[in-house]
Amino acid sequence: MSGQLKGEKAYHGIAVSAGVCRGKVLVIHRTQHVVARRELDADAVAPEIRRFEHALVRTRQQITEIQRRVAATMSSSEADIFDAHLLMLEDRVLIEEVLKIVQEQKVNADFAFHTAAERYITVLENVDDEYLRERAADLRDLTVRVLDNLLEVKDAFNLRNLNEPCILVGHDLSPSTTAQLDKKFVLGFATDIGGKTSHTAILARSMDIPAVVGLQTISDELASGDYALLDGYSGTVIVNPTDQTLFEYGQLAKVRASLDEKLREVQHQPAVTLDGKTVHLSANIEAQHDVASVLEHGAEGVGLFRTEFLFINRESLPTEEEQYRVYREVAAALKPNSVIIRTLDLGGDKFASHLQLAKEMNPFLGWRAIRFCLAQPELFRAQLRAILRASAEGNIKMMYPMVSGLDELNQANALVDQCKAELRAENIPFDANLEVGVMIEIPSAALIANALAKKVKFFSIGSNDLIQYTLAADRTNEKVSHLYEPTHPAILRLIKMTVDAAHTNGIWAGVCGEIAGDPVLAPLLLGLGVDELSAAPAVLNEMKYIIRRVKFSEAQALAETALQSDSPSEIFARCVEYARQTAPSLFESRA
Repeated sequence: MSGQLKGEKAYHGIAVSAGVCRGKVLVIHRTQHVVARRELDADAVAPEIRRFEHALVRTRQQITEIQRRVAATMSSSEADIFDAHLLMLEDRVLIEEVLKIVQEQKVNADFAFHTAAERYITVLENVDDEYLRERAADLRDLTVRVLDNLLEVKDAFNLRNLNEPCILVGHDLSPSTTAQLDKKFVLGFATDIGGKTSHTAILARSMDIPAVVGLQTISDELASGDYALLDGYSGTVIVNPTDQTLFEYGQLAKVRASLDEKLREVQHQPAVTLDGKTVHLSANIEAQHDVASVLEHGAEGVGLFRTEFLFINRESLPTEEEQYRVYREVAAALKPNSVIIRTLDLGGDKFASHLQLAKEMNPFLGWRAIRFCLAQPELFRAQLRAILRASAEGNIKMMYPMVSGLDELNQANALVDQCKAELRAENIPFDANLEVGVMIEIPSAALIANALAKKVKFFSIGSNDLIQYTLAADRTNEKVSHLYEPTHPAILRLIKMTVDAAHTNGIWAGVCGEIAGDPVLAPLLLGLGVDELSAAPAVLNEMKYIIRRVKFSEAQALAETALQSDSPSEIFARCVEYARQTAPSLFESRA
C-alpha cells in the first residue's frame, strides 16, 4: 500500500507531545539484525567473550556521549533518562546469563546476547504497570546498540544528516535516536508503537517536537515524500490533507494558542470551583528528576511517588542510605508542599532481576506490593527507615499499595512502629507525626473502607487497578479492553463508598489513577466528594482550568445522576456534555 494513498486519510494514535506540524514524510525503517547461531570451538570461547565485553565498553561510550550532548542542549533531568540505559548495561544478571550461554553452549556472543535480552524484554512488555512496560523500549534500544557493535553494523539512517524539514514516520523511535533529532529539520514524528510515559515521549516534550505514537501500521502504509499533517494535541496524523482540512487546522491552531494562554494564566492559581470548593491538585512522579516538571506545571506537591525505579534493572537492592538520599532530595525541593511516597509495589508481575522471583500463573493476583514487602521484612524495613529519616524534612507522607484487609495494614503499621523505635534509640531524627495512608485499589478494601479509615490518615484511590480488579478486565488485552470502563456504575459506587467512609472518619480521600488526569471526568470526581486529584504534571493545567469553571453544586448533581444510572456509556456521555458546556475552549482544539 506504501505510496499509493491518493485521498485524505486519517490515522489515530496517542498524543504524547503537543503541537501541530505539516510537511513531507520521511519513513525510516531500521535494518533488522540477522542474528544467527554459530557453534564455536572450545578455544574460540574466550575471544568471543572478549568481543562481547568490548561491545559493552563501546556501547557505554556511545550512551555516555549522547547523555553529555543532551545535558548540554536540554537539561540534566533529560540526560538522567540515559542512566536507565547505563544501569541495564551493567546488569550483572543479564551479563552473566549471556556469558553462561556462550560458555556452556559454545555459541557466538551476538546470539547469546540477543537470546538473553529478548527474555528480559518479553517480561517487561507483559507487565501491567505502564511505566515498567515502557522500560522495555529502553532495553530494546540498548539491545540494538549492543548488537550494532557486536555485528559492526552502521545505523541504516543518520538523522543528524537531514537537509530539509520533514515529519519522521517509523515503527519506533528509540530514546537515543530521539535525543539527537535536530528541530530545524524534524517537524514532528509518528510511530507505530509507544506510550505517554516512554522516554522517547518525554524527550519529545522536552524538545518541543510534536509527536504521536501508537499508530499501529502507519510506517508500512506511508512512503517517503507523502505529505501529512501531524496533530500532537489529538493524536492524529492526516495524510494528503485537503484544503478544507488545512483551513480548519489553521483555525484550530488559533484556538489552541488562545487556550495555551488561558492555561498559563491558571497555572499558579488555586484549583477552586466557582462556588468555593477547593480541590488539591498533585502530581504523579517516577523519579527525582521529575521534580522540575512538578514545579513547572504548578502542582501542589506529589500525590504519588512511585519507588520501583530504585529497585529495577540493577544488580543489588538499593541501600537504606541510597533511598534516603533520593526521598530527602525530592521532599526538600518541593517544600512546603507534601510528597506522598508509595512503598514498593513490586512482585511477580514486575521486573527486578536480582530478586529472582518465581514465575506466577496470575501475577496480578499474586505475590506483589504490600504482600511481597511483608514477606520480605528486611527489604521493607530498609525502605521504611529511609522514608522515616527523610520525613524529618516535615512534608513527607507515606502510603501502602494493594492493601486488601486490616491484617496487612496492622502488620505494616507495626513494622513502622518498630522502625520508629530503632531510630529513636539511634538518635536519628524523623517526623513522629508522619501521616500514613493506604491505596484503595482492590474491591475488598473499598468494601471495608470504614474499618481501614480508623487506622490511617488518608486514602488514595488507585483507579487503574480498582477498575481492573472490579471488572476483571485487563485494559492492555485488546479482547477485553472494551470492558475496562471508568464510568461503570460499580466503580463509581466503590469510589463514593470509599470517600464517604473517609469523611465519616475525619480523613481525606484522593484519586491517583488515570481518571484523575481526565478533564472530562474531573467534575464527576468532584461531585463524588474526592478531595485530591493526582496526575501526570503535564495535564494539571487542563484539570485546574475546568475545575475553576465548575460549580460544585452542579458537580454533585452530575454525580448523583451517575450513581442512579445503570449505563456506563450514558454516564460518560453526560460527563462529556457537562465538560464541554463548562469549558468549551478546552475541547474546541481537540476537534
